[in-house]
Amino acid sequence: MITQSAKKAYRQNLRRRAKNVQRKSTLKKVLKNYKNLIAAKNLEAAKNELPKVYKALDKAAKVNLIKDNKSSRLKSRLTKLSESRK
Repeated sequence: MITQSAKKAYRQNLRRRAKNVQRKSTLKKVLKNYKNLIAAKNLEAAKNELPKVYKALDKAAKVNLIKDNKSSRLKSRLTKLSESRK
């Protein structure tokens, strides 16, 4: 016998998990796309992509998908990566 509140919590968990998986997938795609641009030495396109990367990282940190410090650390490293390729 499962209580009503347990059923509701389970439904909420399924919805939240689906959103988190989708958000994490989107974040990974943005990061991968940026890193591929850097690897291909397409620095102008990478420079235009950087604000999208920042936005995705900030949104992920805002909803606690990743921690704030990880967001800051990734932004710093990705910026440094593009600067070192020049």
